[in-house]
Amino acid sequence: MSDTDRKYYHMEIAGCSRELPICPISDTMDIAGFVMLGDVEITEHTAKALLEKCPEHDVIITAETKGIPLAYEMARQGCRRYVVARKSVKAYMRNPIHVEVKSITTDHVQKLFLAEDDYRDLKGKRVLIVDDVISTGESLAAIESLVLQFGGVIVGRACVLAEGDAMHRDDIIFLEPLPLFTKEENA
Repeated sequence: MSDTDRKYYHMEIAGCSRELPICPISDTMDIAGFVMLGDVEITEHTAKALLEKCPEHDVIITAETKGIPLAYEMARQGCRRYVVARKSVKAYMRNPIHVEVKSITTDHVQKLFLAEDDYRDLKGKRVLIVDDVISTGESLAAIESLVLQFGGVIVGRACVLAEGDAMHRDDIIFLEPLPLFTKEENA
């Protein structure tokens, strides 16, 4: 498909206007692809807007990869501490633990790992879970499991966009809803 044939979904997010490409994820469903990586303006604006809505917290946690810029920027503007649940064990990670997760945008089960230095620091801390998009909630549930295993106190779950049914959840903080697209709607 050429760029001229590609369909886009227009969004206003935290004062920023974006055209999100429509991307197939199955034979029956498409999503609007939202990628913060490399977009400094959207990262700064959405971090500020989310911090205004989120409860006080001591540490932010996110899953690798797309939530990292948001977690960093929210920590920079706020609590000054963030943790990343990694998708693989790195040489520097001592005594890593993991949980498994199946995400809507990934075609296989993944593992999320925390190193001892990270999970030890969660005990008794007010933890804010952050991601770019929450859709099925699988990644969110996996991170919650990690935080609770080590005595962290989850004070909030925040994302830029709540996709599909996630927009109806009352346990997440988000800036904008994002619809899912059936193939018939997109034809």
